[in-house]
Amino acid sequence: MLYKFGFSQYESKVYETLAQSVQPMDATMIVKYSGVPKAKIYEVISRMVEKGMVLESISEKKKLYTALPIPLVVEKLTAEFQADIQELERQKPKKEIVDDRVWSLKADASIHAQIKQMLLEAKSSIRYSSWKDDFQTVLPILEEKEREGVAVEALSVGEVQSGLKKLAVMEPNEQHVTLERFRLLIVDDAEAIFAGMEDGSWQAIKTRSQPFVRVFTDYFHHDVLLTQITTKYHDVLMNDKEIMAQLLQLRY
Repeated sequence: MLYKFGFSQYESKVYETLAQSVQPMDATMIVKYSGVPKAKIYEVISRMVEKGMVLESISEKKKLYTALPIPLVVEKLTAEFQADIQELERQKPKKEIVDDRVWSLKADASIHAQIKQMLLEAKSSIRYSSWKDDFQTVLPILEEKEREGVAVEALSVGEVQSGLKKLAVMEPNEQHVTLERFRLLIVDDAEAIFAGMEDGSWQAIKTRSQPFVRVFTDYFHHDVLLTQITTKYHDVLMNDKEIMAQLLQLRY
């Protein structure tokens, strides 16, 4: 039983021998009845004394040993076990292992379900951008999360009616010939999903890799800023074909 509690085989044999003896024993007697090698006996006895499992005394210049009574051993091991459990419960992971792989996802319904789940699980921040029709499907969640105290930043391609504090609206015109449908979501600065159309079907990538998350975050801020610039200085930009052409190449 002691062996199961982390004691070595020799330590267990020494305790068993002493516990079965009516009288204290010296090292020579312990060697004789326990089978522990003589060369190891003093080392093993010393460890058992340190662990409080064996009592030591000197009689007529000879060291004698006796075992801690079994009921006290049970009480001691129980108390130590409970203390270890409490310490384990207090421990917190020193470092979270992050899955930094990039996952691919297909099918519109699956992508939408994944975005909805990530939104619902957001704790501190949300950055979301998409076209108007996709935006409206998640708008109630975005508004509820903002009411809960989550920092929400959003961009809609196409006007939507919303009370979100930080919402940029980009109205495409006939010059946006290369503008493609997309969905981008970054949650808690920790996870991102980007979806786009390819050959008429939705495809997405999802990742917690921090380099990718930072790139998508910059991508989001880039789009918001361009939307704000083109909205505020629309008339000026429309009259400067060269700058407008460059802006249209940058956007999305």
